Amino acid sequence: MSDFILGAPAPLNVHLSRLAVVEVAGKDAERFLQGQISAQVGHADDRFAPYGVFCTPKGRVIANVQLLRAEPERYWLITPTSLSETLRAHLAKYAVFFKTEIRQRDDIGLYGLAGEDKRINEWLEVATLPRRTGEVQRDDQRWLIRAPGEGRVLALGTAPSGAEAATRAIESRWWLEEIRHGVAWLEASQSDAWLPQMINWEALGGISFKKGCYTGQEVVARAHYRGQVKKRLARLAVEGDATIAVGDPVLDRESGKSVGTVVAVEPNEQGGSEMLAVVTLREAPIALSVGSAEAARLELPYAVERLDPETLVAED
Repeated sequence: MSDFILGAPAPLNVHLSRLAVVEVAGKDAERFLQGQISAQVGHADDRFAPYGVFCTPKGRVIANVQLLRAEPERYWLITPTSLSETLRAHLAKYAVFFKTEIRQRDDIGLYGLAGEDKRINEWLEVATLPRRTGEVQRDDQRWLIRAPGEGRVLALGTAPSGAEAATRAIESRWWLEEIRHGVAWLEASQSDAWLPQMINWEALGGISFKKGCYTGQEVVARAHYRGQVKKRLARLAVEGDATIAVGDPVLDRESGKSVGTVVAVEPNEQGGSEMLAVVTLREAPIALSVGSAEAARLELPYAVERLDPETLVAED
């Protein structure tokens, strides 16, 4: 199977039902979050929204997020809908001694826009767009964040002109592009299952190894510095209409043994499926399958190595 060549996606303007916002607001919001998230909270400002994770004390990912500072003393954690209540409840346990309020913001619409910038500008009724991944732009109606890849924008707030309702088929196109760009948004069934490095979150600039302590930090740092990460995110594809779901095992085709787990999967334009899976590292590549379908390895669009978020902020 030939690899899919990343480029400008087909036009898309859709409500994203599979993303939600958990708000952390109050005088102590920044200080509280700094002790909980893998990102440097100070990097979230008027210009940039970093990736981050919230972990258990054992370093396992409870939820992965993109951190947006909506205004001073008010932060929005953009996270999968299936994990939003889990994340809110987790944070509430640690917030007792901080002047913060934590709540889900069901009133905030999230929209995925893709295509040529000119078309996106028309939908949003703006003259310019954020240019690089994570860059933020705000106007009177909404916040805009540049998503990974060419011609993709995440919008929060008022619905763009012509936005389509979230049906699985239409919304799936947004999530397929996230898979193609190596961004694994975890579902509830995958919470507390992986170290953040196993979903390549440090390769996306989602872990600061230069900040102080946060819940799970010691385990995450030890795994990094001692080379103890034995599983990594892989990008795979299968042909045909095989039914594949999150949580399905990835198998060594020769032995039939499980060597990984699917963490994100969507149908593609060719009638097959593309997915991200956490797979055991091996010195030599092995032939893989998911269910009865042969799985082809596809390249990730980034190097699987540490990317310090401090370097991303320095590019401003």
